[in-house]
Amino acid sequence: MPEQRDPSPYDALLLLSFGGPEGPDDVVPFLENVTRGRGIPRERLKEVGQHYFLFGGVSPINAQNRELLDALRSDFAESGLDLPVYWGNRNWAPYLTDTLRTMVHDGHRRIAVLATSAYASYSGCRQYRENLADALATLQSEGLPVPEVDKLRHYFNHPGFVRPMVDGVLASLAELPQDVRDGAHLAFTTHSIPTAAADTSGTPGDHTRGGEGGAYVAQHLDVARTIADAVRAETGVDHPWRLVYQSRSGAPHIPWLEPDICDHLEEQHTAGVPAVVMAPIGFVSDHMEVKYDLDTEATAKAAELGLPVARSATVGADPRFAAAVRDLLLERAATERGGTPERCALGALAASHDLCPVGCCPARAPRPAAAGADWRGPVAEAPA
Repeated sequence: MPEQRDPSPYDALLLLSFGGPEGPDDVVPFLENVTRGRGIPRERLKEVGQHYFLFGGVSPINAQNRELLDALRSDFAESGLDLPVYWGNRNWAPYLTDTLRTMVHDGHRRIAVLATSAYASYSGCRQYRENLADALATLQSEGLPVPEVDKLRHYFNHPGFVRPMVDGVLASLAELPQDVRDGAHLAFTTHSIPTAAADTSGTPGDHTRGGEGGAYVAQHLDVARTIADAVRAETGVDHPWRLVYQSRSGAPHIPWLEPDICDHLEEQHTAGVPAVVMAPIGFVSDHMEVKYDLDTEATAKAAELGLPVARSATVGADPRFAAAVRDLLLERAATERGGTPERCALGALAASHDLCPVGCCPARAPRPAAAGADWRGPVAEAPA
């Protein structure tokens, strides 16, 4: 096998995602999974679930993950990479633990993991690692072999993630009426998180204070700037831009990252901006946060203001993203074999770390998290 196609020591890839309901009866049980341990009443979950009920109780995310799974398998096959790809979710079927159990029964013992979250944060990285630790502990308690898992690095600035978003912004600009196109503002959106969580995102060296946002904000700003620069190079127009937020949840007295996209649209309209492109750079696919918060809520706000808007596409199952995943996998495999592969990255920030160090994106209450420098293996007792 050629060196550039050698996935060893890995014998499988796991696509790890959030999950979502696939029918009206799934909505509340899904939200119970997401909010487990927070004491949120079932009636409140029914209210929150209205976003899903608007779309028949179906989140787009599972279908989008199936498309990405197919794209990965096709890319691997076409590239001569002989490695099976599995899929598991944190909060809905196929559940992570069930998928790992299947992988173990299929004989896999060294597994690379790609999470559908490109940036550093507790919910976007360490929580996935905690879920992996829980799943491994369950396998151990069942007396099954416990595989070694490695989470692939953050890919926010990988060309295969960034360049499809550049094309998406260019396509959205082309959709706008010609008389407002050159004056359009670019609103790069991502999921808002509590400022305290943002400030402690990334490695301890990335942590900040006072709502500066740590690695989470820095990484998004770098991607936004990279895309804006590419759009200027392509069109010759220097579009003003800003990083804004969406999908806030939680208690109103807790500070979250701002400004909200709808507030931002009002501000731009008041300032006389003729049009806005909403570019959801914080999301891998067009799941519910994109379909509702941007395509429904923010688009309705823009219509109320009389402000022309267009929403650019997420990466989804773009072949360039599938190729990027292959690149990330082979890069990490070469590193594990003792090599020093080239690490692709655009923008001002370097490629992310492979192994999350101690103190990276800490949780409020410490829990075991696999695939990190502080991981010492599952703690569950195997049955006698």
